[in-house]
Amino acid sequence: MINQSISLSAAVLTDDNRVIVVVIAVVALAALAVARLLVRQVLAADEGTDSMKKIAAAVQEGANAYLARQLRTLGIFAVVVFFLLMLLPADDWSQRAGRSVFFLVGAIFSAATGYIGMRLAVRANVRVAAAAREASPTPGEPQKDLTDVSHKAMKIAFRTGGVVGMITVGLGLLGASCVVLVYAADAPKVLEGFGLGAALIAMFMRVGGGIFTKAADVGADLVGKVEKGIPEDDPRNAATIADNVGDNVGDCAGMAADLFESYAVTLVAALILGKAAFGDAGLAFPLIVPAIGVVTAMIGIFAVAPRRADRSGMTAINRGFFISAVISLGLVAVAVLLYLPSSYADLEGVTDPTIGEHGGDPRVLALVAVTIGIVMAALIQQLTGYFTETSRRPVKDIGKSSLTGPATVILAGISIGLESAVYTALLIGLGVYGAFLLGGASITLALFAVALAGTGLLTTVGVIVAMDTFGPVADNAQGIAEMSGDVEGAGAQVLTELDAVGNTTKAITKGIAIATAVLAAAALFGSYRDAITTAALDVGEKLGDDAPMNLVMDISQPNNLVGLILGAAVVFLFSGLAINAVARSAGAVVYEVRRQFREHPGIMNYTEKPEYGRVVDICTKDALRELATPGLLAVLTPIAVGFSLGVGALGAFLAGAIGTGTLMAVFLANSGGAWDNAKKLVEDGHYGGKGSEAHSATVIGDTVGDPFKDTAGPAINPLLKVMNLVALLIAPAVIQFSYGDDASAPVRALIAGLAILVIVGAVYVSKRRGTVVGDDETGPTEAERNASSPDPAAVS
Repeated sequence: MINQSISLSAAVLTDDNRVIVVVIAVVALAALAVARLLVRQVLAADEGTDSMKKIAAAVQEGANAYLARQLRTLGIFAVVVFFLLMLLPADDWSQRAGRSVFFLVGAIFSAATGYIGMRLAVRANVRVAAAAREASPTPGEPQKDLTDVSHKAMKIAFRTGGVVGMITVGLGLLGASCVVLVYAADAPKVLEGFGLGAALIAMFMRVGGGIFTKAADVGADLVGKVEKGIPEDDPRNAATIADNVGDNVGDCAGMAADLFESYAVTLVAALILGKAAFGDAGLAFPLIVPAIGVVTAMIGIFAVAPRRADRSGMTAINRGFFISAVISLGLVAVAVLLYLPSSYADLEGVTDPTIGEHGGDPRVLALVAVTIGIVMAALIQQLTGYFTETSRRPVKDIGKSSLTGPATVILAGISIGLESAVYTALLIGLGVYGAFLLGGASITLALFAVALAGTGLLTTVGVIVAMDTFGPVADNAQGIAEMSGDVEGAGAQVLTELDAVGNTTKAITKGIAIATAVLAAAALFGSYRDAITTAALDVGEKLGDDAPMNLVMDISQPNNLVGLILGAAVVFLFSGLAINAVARSAGAVVYEVRRQFREHPGIMNYTEKPEYGRVVDICTKDALRELATPGLLAVLTPIAVGFSLGVGALGAFLAGAIGTGTLMAVFLANSGGAWDNAKKLVEDGHYGGKGSEAHSATVIGDTVGDPFKDTAGPAINPLLKVMNLVALLIAPAVIQFSYGDDASAPVRALIAGLAILVIVGAVYVSKRRGTVVGDDETGPTEAERNASSPDPAAVS
């Protein structure tokens, strides 16, 4: 059963805590200053040859154009949600206005994180390629040490990621600090808007960018590598520029926004529960922990300095990560001892008598909970690395399976993804339950411990974001080098090795991102519990043993069981729509690239140039037109379930989505990462090498994994948090129209009916769309399909 709500009105932002929050805001500004310093270091590097500069400029132009169009589209959606939030219940108009205003702030910060990350990445990739070029100098130039060259290229790529990491933690911490300073004890309710803005925009950028990048990547691989037998980034392939653009708008912009919203939403959950559990201290301590993480992230980023004794680039990255994690743990221990009292009775501003009477030491709860989060991040990093690194058995097993064809490659990758999802989910589950046990008999303290575990994991986010951005920068650098033809031999091998490391770092960051999603969602689930309790009391209902069953999340009730099933189903539908969108768009790219090869035969002997812009345009159109459906699904399904089946079913809906989303996201991310690195393994000369049948098999496996790991999988993270925040925001309205004087079954039916109608309409329209080929909104005719069929002799 659900316990009675507690009053939170006694908690205040004391003068001492206000000073602490001001200092935290200054730390956030310092992170932005460090980002500026790193930008100067990256841009000071050489840009390479004129050919490399021209290619990089084309990628920059395409990425800027797409992201500008995407943000204009999202701006309209953000304005609509801004006004809708004004209609939802709040204690007063100040909270209502603040929630809407900071929704826009969260959305702007999320978009800015992605946009700035992309802007630097498209300028850094050519510099990484230029650094690698020093390993294979032109005649007359001195030969440089290969290890030194590799280390230089890696440092540029990782420092680029460091910029995005500092911006992520800086803006996230700055936004939360400003809300606390302005709204004091009311900050948690206003922060709901801030978190929703960050999560909603991140989901759109993740889905849109993911569709763009994987449509171009899949289309380029299927026609270029498999049908024409040319290298991945060969300039004769019309999809190469779009592929490189996609890496930036998907992996850089999309993932940066995703990790920013993870940061923001975890802070929201921690502050909501912190106010209830720790009173006055709960308005500051959840900010102190990530502030420490900002400082240690600076140390970790600069600590990623490759050494000659390192086995690979991953060794240096792991070293920076663990240095940051260990220092974070030490500083958090100091902060806990200096800031928190030694007994729960000494916590001020807590009105729940059970917390004051709780035995034990709040410092132990805080320190152990934060430690759980940090340790969880480290373990997930190692576990994901095991399943995706080229030197580990799972990826080697996929490589071996390529000797028997693409079917066995796909089967091996799916099995690895499914298995790894179980281990990661168990690890996350143990972390959540371990933190929960720290609260003992107090549900409030237990949920706050879960939220603190999330803030502990946040201490590593600065380095994690740097690791993630490193991946697409290395990938783009290899693409520019190959397209220009100016980096060969040892230099090309340096970039190949960096790209393989980047595939692993991207998989690791996706694993940690889903862990933050689960911790934040679990904490928000507790906030949802308190919200429905408070709202029920406001209309005269009690949630004791005699509570109406649709107010209680009892899974034995049919309506709640249906809610649970619907929550799991939404994750499947969302993933299916995202993958299908990539399939449609990739099909359009395949037709266009084939058409250019067919109508311009001089492309193959370099006497004609491909029309790169046409493929960029196809990917842009497809990505933008697919944005509405997933957004509507995330926002409207909680509304439909809540107003039709009740708040108990809505809680079960969230539980189903969290459980299924955790497994699905890890499965998709790890399968995709393993397939990608298995392809790298074959390209490095194992199991047949480039041009072999094994190579074609792994290319096909990689194309299946592309929308898994870079579109559907990572988009599940913001999906879970958007649905949790929407449920938290609408819960008072659901109860208002269900009980008391304002109860109205027709109003509930009308709201639920409209939500269902829009969802069904959006899914129907999405499923009815054809494959876009150029400006034609229809698929190819039979004659076009026959004419564009590949020449069997050209297939590798």
